[in-house]
Amino acid sequence: MKIHPSLAQEEAPFVTDAEAKQLFDQIMALYPDPQPTLHAEDPFQILVAVMLSAQTTDVAVNAVTPKLFAAYPTPADMAAAPVEAIAAIISRLGLYRTKAAHLKALSDILVKEYAGKVPNKAADLVRLPGVGKKTATVVLSDAFNIPGVAVD
Repeated sequence: MKIHPSLAQEEAPFVTDAEAKQLFDQIMALYPDPQPTLHAEDPFQILVAVMLSAQTTDVAVNAVTPKLFAAYPTPADMAAAPVEAIAAIISRLGLYRTKAAHLKALSDILVKEYAGKVPNKAADLVRLPGVGKKTATVVLSDAFNIPGVAVD
């Protein structure tokens, strides 16, 4: 791997297109059919599940989302729910009080500003409470088939 001359030693290395393709091919050989580990059926569920996965495991998220989605299947349902009711369902997850408040607030924004639909642009997603660049990238990839690399 070559370091571009304009970069300082401590900055990220520069790789050629050929090197990047070689790495990509190696990863695809190891993981020929990558599948999401979170169980979700639509863009709203994907957004919620990915947002909940911060600071916890996908296994824990998958344990609470069936009950959460049964109680609040749409952004309108979740926006109308008391924060305490959302928090009670997700209480086994880390930071559940904050996440519950974010879920209610982002659901309200989805209803009021996006006609109850999850936006398919990163700039719109990161405006939602509790959604950062990584979450936005995963949502775009899993919900809308928009390629991206989510970095943790």
